[in-house]
Amino acid sequence: MRVMGVDPGLTRCGLSVVEGGSGRQVIALDVDVVRTPADQPLPQRLLIISDTAEHWLDTHRPDVVAVERVFSQQNVSTVMGTAQAGGVIAVAAARRGIDVHFHTPSEVKAAVTGNGSADKAQVTAMVTRILGLQQKPTPADAADALALAICHCWRAPMIARMAAAEAMAAEQRRRYAAKLKAARA
Repeated sequence: MRVMGVDPGLTRCGLSVVEGGSGRQVIALDVDVVRTPADQPLPQRLLIISDTAEHWLDTHRPDVVAVERVFSQQNVSTVMGTAQAGGVIAVAAARRGIDVHFHTPSEVKAAVTGNGSADKAQVTAMVTRILGLQQKPTPADAADALALAICHCWRAPMIARMAAAEAMAAEQRRRYAAKLKAARA
């Protein structure tokens, strides 16, 4: 499975692509950080992010895109920009029929470090180790994008089992409702 990991941000947006193999084997294919100037108008900044994401989607052809789920109760303007950056990437993927999954920061940290409260240095160190990189990915946005992709590779089998179970439960509810309706008739 090829996963594009996205650490959304308006000033710095981390992008990565990894290939997941059997078990927990993961190989990094590409990583970069899109930077947009703070003095540019918001639509132009989002366009830069969108154009770069579309290039990545067309070049790397991921099977799925994993985006960090944004939430915060502190700096609303920062959260808004981050959410908008993630949104334009999700739309670009959706246009291509590529599934998009959102993971919380604590899910990602727990997946790669075993600790949902790990700091950025721990995440970076574990990403470096998991991928067998010669040097740490920098800036932290690059490491976070790789961590998102790794997290999704490792969580994908469980996500698929949950979706299958939910579909089976929905089908059983539908059949039961039809059976009740037929019994009443």
